[in-house]
Amino acid sequence: MNEKKHLYILWTNGDVEAAEKMVFMYGVNSLLKGWWEEVTIILWGGSAKLAAENETIKDLISKAVESGVHISACRACADMYGVAEKLEEQGIEVIYWGEQMTHLLKNNEKLLTI
Repeated sequence: MNEKKHLYILWTNGDVEAAEKMVFMYGVNSLLKGWWEEVTIILWGGSAKLAAENETIKDLISKAVESGVHISACRACADMYGVAEKLEEQGIEVIYWGEQMTHLLKNNEKLLTI
């Protein structure tokens, strides 16, 4: 059996508390404690706007990246909110995620949705 070792966290809401108490807490600890070998947090929808505008979230993103978490944002969403450039300035990868998300789902990757 091939055990999957990469966790993808699909963060779709603009709720600061969900980000602090779930997305980043679990995402960062997953790497630091060795629960997962790789963690990618995907900003989709309202989370992209929050990440571009909220200082607390910007700080959490910075700390997550320092811990080895990969952060990526949906370009279509970021463009809708007009925040793609702000996200890129933070060092966040901004790409079209539709096709990649479909690939993850079809390949039964480990995907946690918040």
